Amino acid sequence: MKDNFSTRSGAYRKFRPEYPQEVYEFIQKHLKASELAWDCGTGNGQVAGKLAEFFGRVEATDISKNQIAHAVKRPNINYSIQAAENTSFPNNVFDLLTTAQAFHWFDFDQFYSEVQRCLKPNALIAILGYGLFSSKPATNLVIEYFYNEIIGPYWDPERKYLDEAYKSIPFPFEEIETPGLIQSYNWSIEHLVGYLRTWSAVKHYERKNGKDPVEFIEKDLRTSFGKSNEVNFPILFRLGKNRKG
Repeated sequence: MKDNFSTRSGAYRKFRPEYPQEVYEFIQKHLKASELAWDCGTGNGQVAGKLAEFFGRVEATDISKNQIAHAVKRPNINYSIQAAENTSFPNNVFDLLTTAQAFHWFDFDQFYSEVQRCLKPNALIAILGYGLFSSKPATNLVIEYFYNEIIGPYWDPERKYLDEAYKSIPFPFEEIETPGLIQSYNWSIEHLVGYLRTWSAVKHYERKNGKDPVEFIEKDLRTSFGKSNEVNFPILFRLGKNRKG
C-alpha cells in the first residue's frame, strides 16, 4: 500500500468530501450484526467516525501515522498503524469492513485474503470512493485541462480504478446492488482550491518540480467558479457479502 497522504494531513481532513448519509443507511439495512467494524485505510477517520455511531466498536487502520494523528476521535474507535494486507486481527471477528478512497492503493489479492480471514461468515465489505467532481461547464473545462494535461502524467497508475468507478476491480464477494449516489456541496473558491491541493498528483508534481501546479489554473478557476458554487461528486459504492460459511 502506498502512502501519498501523510503530508498535509490536516488539509486532507479539512477539504476532502464526505459520503452521503444514504451510504450508511444502506449498509445498516444489510448488516447481520453491528458489534465490530474495521475501517481499512481510514485516513482522517471520516468513515470510522460515522461507523462509530451505530457500531459497538470500530478498528481503524492506516499506514500513515500523521493521518491517524489528525483523525476523528471517538471513545469506541481504536486506531492502529497497520498495512491493509497484513494485520494483527484474529480470524472471523468483523461484521463489516469498509475502505474509502483507499482500495486502489492495496495489493488486491493479499488484501482480499486478509479480508476473508478477518470477516465473519456473511459479514459485509463496502468499497467506497468518489470520482472526479463536476461543477458549472466553464469550471469543468478548467478542471479537465488541469486533471489531464498539467498533472495527468503525475497520477499514480492506480488512479485508473477511480476513473473506472471501481467497476474494473476484482470483487470476489456475493455482490449487493447499490444505489447511484451524488454528494453535492456549495463550496467557496478557497475550499475548492484547498481540495485540489490534496490531490496525490499535485503533490507528486510539487516534489518533482518545486512548484504548486494549482497556481497555473487558479486565475481561470476563480473567474469561472466565482466566490462560491456547486460541486457534485459521483459516489463509488460496491457492497458484498463474505461467502465463507
